Amino acid sequence: MSTSPALRIGTSAFTATGWPGTFYPNGLPEREYLTYYATMFDTVEVDSTFYRTPSASTVKGWNAKTPPGFVFAAKVPQIITHEKVLVDCDAEFKQFIEVMDNLGDKLGPLLLQFGFFNSVVFRGVNDFLARLRPFLKKLPKDHKFVVEIRNKHWLVPQFAETLREHRVALALIDQSWMPRPKEWFEKFDPITADFAYVRWLGDRKAIEEQTKVWNKLVVDRTAELSDWADVLEKVKVPIYIFANNHYAGYSPATVEMFRNLWRGQAPKAKPQYRVAEQGQLFE
Repeated sequence: MSTSPALRIGTSAFTATGWPGTFYPNGLPEREYLTYYATMFDTVEVDSTFYRTPSASTVKGWNAKTPPGFVFAAKVPQIITHEKVLVDCDAEFKQFIEVMDNLGDKLGPLLLQFGFFNSVVFRGVNDFLARLRPFLKKLPKDHKFVVEIRNKHWLVPQFAETLREHRVALALIDQSWMPRPKEWFEKFDPITADFAYVRWLGDRKAIEEQTKVWNKLVVDRTAELSDWADVLEKVKVPIYIFANNHYAGYSPATVEMFRNLWRGQAPKAKPQYRVAEQGQLFE
């Protein structure tokens, strides 16, 4: 269930240690998890595709277990983003797209998640963009794509403009060493496609010192979620949001907290962040 026609919100993955008996009813067979999940949320970010391309039968099963209108986002396999880092990976990428196309109109954004790159791998953002641009040119135009980086100093206008040129979304992430919500919009317009993509990731190391069973909130994220609600209220394109268990301890509860904040937003006369034409920043 979305909180607004322009917003879809779900969790990163639909299974986790601690969910049976908390999110999922006691005794519910695992094969029925996704069907139940789709009664609570209208989208999910599939994490398992990061480790390998799933089988066609698995993807067809996801399709069959979800209602019309449900949307799957999915991570591009790590062999493309981490092992080969966009070089000589056309065959793997083509296979991934062909398999995911079994979702039909339920296929949503596909996330190219990159880790932190040190100067040994790329000297800087321009070095990375020289690698990224040829890959973006080859992306199929009838699919939605997202790029995530974890080098905060690479969040500069030329990076956003490269994505905007190809209508690829920049992932707006809430992660321990990345900018705070409002900071994403201070230097340039980070809305680079006809949709926005938000990921609440948190601090994996810190939270795993407290728990590795994801059945309750262990970090108070009220302030951060309020900031996100305030920022995203001004984004006038469809928004996808995905909460990770590592963000606060129990992603279904994180989603519910944000839903309540989002419903409570009063209309405000503030500037709007929107997709800008190439070379034009937001007002």
